[in-house]
Amino acid sequence: MINIVKYFWVLLFVFFGTFSIRAQKTIPQVETLLSQMTLEEKIGQLNLLTPGGGIATGSVVSKNVEDKIKAGKVGGVFGVAGPEKVKQAQDIAIKNSRLKIPLLIGSDIIHGYKTTYPIPLGVSSSWDIALIEKAARLAAKEATADGINWNFSPMVDIARDPRWGRIAEGAGEDPYLGAKIAEAMVKGYQGTDLTQPNTMLACVKHLALYGAPEAGRDYHTVDMGKVKMYNQYLPPYKAAVDAGVATVMTSFNDIDGVPASGNQWLMTHLLREQWGFDGFVVSDYTSVNEMIAHGLGDLQAVSAQAINAGLDMDMVGEGFLTTLKKSVEDGKVTEAQITQACRRILEAKYKLGLFEDPYRYSDAKRPAQDILTKENRSLAKEIATKSFVLLKNHNEVLPLKQTANVALVGPLAHSRNNMLGTWAPTGELKLAVTVLEGLNNNFPNVSISYAKGANITDDPELAKKVNVFGPRVQVSDQSPETLMNEAINLAQASDVVVAVVGEATEMSGEAASRTDISIPESQKKLINALVKTGKPTVLVLMSGRPLTIQEEFDLPVSILQVWHPGVEAGNAIAEVLYGNYNPSGKLTATWPRNIGQIPIYHSAKRTGRPASVTGEFQKFKSNYLDTPNTPLLAFGYGLSYTTFEYSNLTVDKREIKQGEPVEVSVTLKNTGDYDGVEVVQLYLRDVVRSITPPKKQLKGFQKVFLKKGETKKVTITLSPDDLKFYNNNLEFVAEPGIFEVFVGTNSDTQLKTVFDLK
Repeated sequence: MINIVKYFWVLLFVFFGTFSIRAQKTIPQVETLLSQMTLEEKIGQLNLLTPGGGIATGSVVSKNVEDKIKAGKVGGVFGVAGPEKVKQAQDIAIKNSRLKIPLLIGSDIIHGYKTTYPIPLGVSSSWDIALIEKAARLAAKEATADGINWNFSPMVDIARDPRWGRIAEGAGEDPYLGAKIAEAMVKGYQGTDLTQPNTMLACVKHLALYGAPEAGRDYHTVDMGKVKMYNQYLPPYKAAVDAGVATVMTSFNDIDGVPASGNQWLMTHLLREQWGFDGFVVSDYTSVNEMIAHGLGDLQAVSAQAINAGLDMDMVGEGFLTTLKKSVEDGKVTEAQITQACRRILEAKYKLGLFEDPYRYSDAKRPAQDILTKENRSLAKEIATKSFVLLKNHNEVLPLKQTANVALVGPLAHSRNNMLGTWAPTGELKLAVTVLEGLNNNFPNVSISYAKGANITDDPELAKKVNVFGPRVQVSDQSPETLMNEAINLAQASDVVVAVVGEATEMSGEAASRTDISIPESQKKLINALVKTGKPTVLVLMSGRPLTIQEEFDLPVSILQVWHPGVEAGNAIAEVLYGNYNPSGKLTATWPRNIGQIPIYHSAKRTGRPASVTGEFQKFKSNYLDTPNTPLLAFGYGLSYTTFEYSNLTVDKREIKQGEPVEVSVTLKNTGDYDGVEVVQLYLRDVVRSITPPKKQLKGFQKVFLKKGETKKVTITLSPDDLKFYNNNLEFVAEPGIFEVFVGTNSDTQLKTVFDLK
């Protein structure tokens, strides 16, 4: 009887104990460890350091990292890679620290690891969500093979000002597309089981609004109302949280006057209370310390503000490590807050399986099996070809004929250092395939002659700034005139000219804002000289952002935008130039006619004095005196070697009730001479509502392959949430009224139908 009673109480304890743990979302092993930790050891877990050796994103490199790990003063490191080096780092923590807590090993895997694929803005131009998830899966597989278990990606900041260099790292201007891509990347990195050694923690960044700095200048202030925030800038971050992202990184900018790393509304009210995020939040590189320059106090004050606001881990700055104990003693921070931050970090390590096996990411066999394999490079090539956007095809010069003699010119035609793109610190420059090599590899029987033709820029000061991470702009010993004459002579002796021009990789990216986003003058001169030869000319345009190319667009040239395509750059470009792949990319950021139109984006609101629909200038309307309102290239724009025709746009119901979906159908026909892929895009306009609506909003898309002459019915379903918006009370609502539906090849489509929400 006594044994039965005892067994009953044990069962009761287990039941209610388990219930309590689940309710609080605590992990018993973590709670046991926390009970053994001193205050100093808890603070140590909040410290993220880098021993240097990689590409830093700030001027500070941590000191005495090994000694700090031994003392239990480090929760994670970045800038360390390779199974043996990671094992050594874990050995220091496991064999020398008191509590033997394993380390997080972080890195910036922005667009591939060793197998580098195109910059994220380029990848987004594929509009291929399944492929984007697959790309993230590949990156995780390679990075974890090299010992990395935490990725500072995806970067999901909405960007509508191409002067901002980091537009290259995101998915462009649209919150709907950005949210879909954020979700796909989180799933790709994290998989379905984080204890698997080929998955890793994702870190969505940068919370929040980092892509909207005033004047397009990196790290600059952001000023935005909450209605705009919720409707246009926050959706991709929330999508990542809803997808289960394990960690979040704060941004450098302020929000409502409070820097993100010390913003309680952002990290606690929005992120945790509204969105239900239960992972941990890390600062960006020294962003806690930078709150001093923002004007919020000394290091102790800003560190206390950050931990009180909900920040869990301090990247590199060491303000938590050096001041939090004193702040506890001074009553400015409670130990409970530090314990909670430590708990979240330990839970992440537990979810990775590091407590069970600290060396699960140190398998020396994996790099050879999983990194830079033939299959991986093949995927990188596929991603690249699907990211290219055909901007113009003058006289249908493209695809090129293999019988034509080609003059390949331009400073980026054989520049290995500029193929991978910005933020590729883990990529192997020496393995990148140049355009010249790609053409020769894939079409060895084609006559191809090469000349550089011009420097990327002739400005030595600009070159110096761009070359911080290595020689991206190499100024030739030959004079600009000599370079150009060589290219012109080559062009005159050829049948067609392919000029590879644009930006060096580090002319975009972090701390690479530009007030002039046109093609550099040295290359403008080359392009104009080539056109004057009268030879058919194709511009292969490389950049990390939309450029102002009105002058070049007006020339009799064809233009293929290839971004910075990654390790398989030349092979992918060759495939598309010669028609082995029909370009299907679509722009995910609007291209302005000139710098004065910025910011310009497809979902802007209408004014009370709208410009004429014909574009004709009218006084006292919302016009420019010197240029049209319309962009050079609209969001969603992209041509093909074939043509597509849209017709028969219908909705399945003309009237719907709250909570009902709507099926939108359209007939798509391939009317050209090539098989091809079209991205069918659906835009929605809420005609009348309680706050002013955007002109159009992307609310659906579908990639469709059609053989030449083929016709398909394409159906896209609008969910009830697609009709909703955040009103002035920040309530997510769908208001009754007429909705206009537009379906077509880009955001300028005029094919329209309507339905009525009752």
